[in-house]
Amino acid sequence: MITSPAFAGKKYAVLGLARSGLATVRALLASGAKVVAWDERETALENLRSSRAKSRGAGTESEVRPSTSLGTNEVVIADPLEIDLSGYAGVVVSPGVPLNRHPIAGHAAKFGVPLIGDIELFAQARASLPPHKVVGITGTNGKSTTTALVHHILKAAGVPTEMGGNIGLPILGQDPLPEGGVYVLELSSYQIDLTYSLDCDVAVLLNVTPDHLDRYEGFGDYAAAKAWLFTMQSKGSVAIVAIDDEVSAGVAHALRCPGEAFEAFPAGRDWDSIELEETLFISAVDKIVEVSGRDIADQSRWPTLQGPHNAQNVAAAVTVARSLCIAETTIELALQTYPGLPHRMERVREKDGVLFVNDSKATNPDSTAPALAAFPHVHWIVGGLAKTESLGPCEAQLGHVRAAYTIGEAGPMFARLLEGRVPVRKCEVLERAVREAAGAAVAGEVVLLSPASASFDQFTDYEARGQAFRAAVEAL
Repeated sequence: MITSPAFAGKKYAVLGLARSGLATVRALLASGAKVVAWDERETALENLRSSRAKSRGAGTESEVRPSTSLGTNEVVIADPLEIDLSGYAGVVVSPGVPLNRHPIAGHAAKFGVPLIGDIELFAQARASLPPHKVVGITGTNGKSTTTALVHHILKAAGVPTEMGGNIGLPILGQDPLPEGGVYVLELSSYQIDLTYSLDCDVAVLLNVTPDHLDRYEGFGDYAAAKAWLFTMQSKGSVAIVAIDDEVSAGVAHALRCPGEAFEAFPAGRDWDSIELEETLFISAVDKIVEVSGRDIADQSRWPTLQGPHNAQNVAAAVTVARSLCIAETTIELALQTYPGLPHRMERVREKDGVLFVNDSKATNPDSTAPALAAFPHVHWIVGGLAKTESLGPCEAQLGHVRAAYTIGEAGPMFARLLEGRVPVRKCEVLERAVREAAGAAVAGEVVLLSPASASFDQFTDYEARGQAFRAAVEAL
């Protein structure tokens, strides 16, 4: 794990004990910090108790105590909302905690204690790590694929590398790299909100489209969170911006022309038209590189990187690799051998000439549209917990859809939007949708789960939904 003497003897409260929270507790304790930890879920607290017992041997569960008396290298279970935070170095908040609704922000402010995330702790630990570089990647869609692809290219080049962040691998839980290593971080807007000093050697913005607006006052605040990644950079760093959407293009323009106001959100769209503050883009970035999916003319050599969205991912990843001086031949070989990620255009099986593709990670129409564009003849499984009441950019890809199979809470809405335009079968549940799509598809066609919706109506997360799709396909 990644530790730092900078944390020794300091007091921290950790709120949220999922993967990143548990890794944070372990890293802080190993660094000699004093830790209060809390999660509203009793199962998460039990996981913490079990983890500490295993790490210290039998008979040590007393180290996890419902108390507020802190000692070094022990963790106390207590709700930060119910304790005096005077003297605390920070409240480390899980990205899943909605700061715009949770009272922890106001409580911490009363004591002058900052809210931070595990990424900020990593940023503070960097000074004690061997010399290294950090690549930070954000955007509404494509973050995980681009992060994994950059990591794959670096491994192919023999560069010591670890990836972490929003991709599901807590960065504090990874092994420290030797000198010359590169940490590749996938960063959500929630994580960036809790980060203040992450100076990325290379920072990447892929795209900005409306998403997660329940966590922000408006689209402007969401876009500003993404752009903050560049503000934290220092002289000598590289900023890479994909300019395929208007907002990202506006961010690139602002980076090139600091102090020049620009209309970040064109009028006439279904979001609030505002201007980002000029101060957002006060940055010391030396090199700004604009990329586009249109830069990639031929994807035929890269079987797991099909579709226009992956063209953008490739353009960004290749530019990152070039900025790190990776040889062109190594980059090309890595693109050809990239295995892909689960639940992201994942080729599950081919049966009787029909390809089954799991794109469960596509939780909004912006991320589903490129998947529809990637195949000419699609049997589309769509629905779940909708984030919008329109098809958005999927409208332009309906010519590729042989039939739609609606599922979940948003199934009736999608059926209403699609009826009369493509054949629609109202399946309600995923297993039935897979059976009906498989029965209708012929050789050369694709059965695609790309729901354009969140999963929480019927599944615990998009991973569980993707696993259910795999199981249904294997059962055919």
